[in-house]
Amino acid sequence: MKAYIKALAYYLPETIITNEQLVAEFPEWTVDKIADKVGVNNRHVAMNETISSMAIRAAEKLFQENQDIMREDIDFVLVCTQSPDYFLPSTACLVQNALGIPKTCGAFDFNLGCSGYEYGLATAKGYIAAGIAKKILLITAEAYNKHIHPRDKGNRTIFGDAATATFISKDGFAEIGDFILGTDGSGAENLIVKTGGMACPDKANDLEFDENGNPRSSDYLYMNGAEIFNFTLRVVPKMVRQTLEKNSLSNEDIDLYVFHQANSFMLSHLRKKLKISEDKFFINMAEIGNTVSSTIPIALKDAQKAGLLKGNILIAGFGVGLSWGACTLKVE
Repeated sequence: MKAYIKALAYYLPETIITNEQLVAEFPEWTVDKIADKVGVNNRHVAMNETISSMAIRAAEKLFQENQDIMREDIDFVLVCTQSPDYFLPSTACLVQNALGIPKTCGAFDFNLGCSGYEYGLATAKGYIAAGIAKKILLITAEAYNKHIHPRDKGNRTIFGDAATATFISKDGFAEIGDFILGTDGSGAENLIVKTGGMACPDKANDLEFDENGNPRSSDYLYMNGAEIFNFTLRVVPKMVRQTLEKNSLSNEDIDLYVFHQANSFMLSHLRKKLKISEDKFFINMAEIGNTVSSTIPIALKDAQKAGLLKGNILIAGFGVGLSWGACTLKVE
């Protein structure tokens, strides 16, 4: 049974943090340094918004832009987030109720970051193939800025908040191909918020600052940039080659590569390592930043608006977990 992406939409929070604002807080930086280092000029931040409210806004936009998609026909809701409204209930339940989706639908959250969109597509395709569902609403919604310490200039320059909605069914504009998925939990502590879960429910209150004034605390997002970079260069090229092979395609057959928009430095290294031409490598993070699980669906929507979604597309996500996933999309 084939599965297709039929429609995409996304929502960006109203509050925008510019490089100029960050430089005012961190005078040791310059606007040009931030833009050159991470490739981001602006990022949207969810100040008084929750994951469910952003998810609802993205889904409502999808319905508004696609009058032939009826919420009463949806029979499954998937929500990918690492910033849920509550430990319980599932944010997907809140979204189902707020959107007026029938009570006969299934709904659950799954906790993944940068590879979450691929895992969501894989789950949706599997449910359609198994006859469990026919019309699936896949939501990605993330607010990493709620996890970041205010003095963490490195992560604050990179991450933006966003939500996306993807409608997946037995027909659509992009056929979902075969997947390569992977996990290496031995690297879990390289990208982590240690406290707040059941393993460490209480705040550690262990904030320290290194010699460069960068904060380190179990209560906030920690990212070992060097280790994540090394992991990416080690895993992603192999994943791309395996995805091409599994889908009986070559590099020359791919019309557009859409990778997780981690940062411009990392994307540049990956593109060169894989010998992908710049005209086939889509980057759109300058005005929104790294929105974690939402980067790829936002990029797909922007590429669609620009008339670039045609032929064979390869999408690839990688990061927190450590986790990775890729697949192809065939656009008629």
